[in-house]
Amino acid sequence: MTLDCPLCQSTHVVDFEQDKRRRYFRCDPCSLVFADPASRLSPDEEKAHYDLHENSAEDEGYRQFLSRVAMPLSEKLGMTSQRGLDFGCGPGPVLASMLADKGHTMSIYDPYFSPDTTVLETQYDFVTCTEAIEHFYLPHKEWRQLLSLVKPGGWLAIMTKLVIDADAFKCWHYKNDPTHVSFFSRETFCFLADRDGLDVDFVGNDVILLRKKNE
Repeated sequence: MTLDCPLCQSTHVVDFEQDKRRRYFRCDPCSLVFADPASRLSPDEEKAHYDLHENSAEDEGYRQFLSRVAMPLSEKLGMTSQRGLDFGCGPGPVLASMLADKGHTMSIYDPYFSPDTTVLETQYDFVTCTEAIEHFYLPHKEWRQLLSLVKPGGWLAIMTKLVIDADAFKCWHYKNDPTHVSFFSRETFCFLADRDGLDVDFVGNDVILLRKKNE
């Protein structure tokens, strides 16, 4: 099978893992691990899976989870009110409301739950993308879109579980979600930061803060 990497579009792709659900590949240049495109859900199946999520603003555990990205991002942003976009906000834009509570002006976008594309026609001081990037079928396209939404000097804040190595991947619960198709690692984000001229800061195990350099 000949595949191009869906992130960097290299042809240097190798087999990585096979489980009872799917086959996975790894790109040599950018280290992205991705599921076999033939195993993707239909749009209706994917939407049905997302509808099972119950992420509420009243759920203190979920707010604590999102604080892992909200707190370090807020430290980077400082006290000045800034304009942000929560990309892939899901059915309940809890992170957007948390950041709005800190004085920032927030917009939201989600292809299923908040599909107003007019918010993608401007740039922002910061963009958040929490537990969404692993769902991207065409991450080369969506990554470029994310970068285009961030002003020079602005921040892109991502939350996603990171691939560690092949042994850990074999028993990794994160890959068992059928809507998770693109799996990033520290090496992947370092590749992207180096290629695209970004400063990268890894916060904990699953938060990545990238700053777009001033032009």
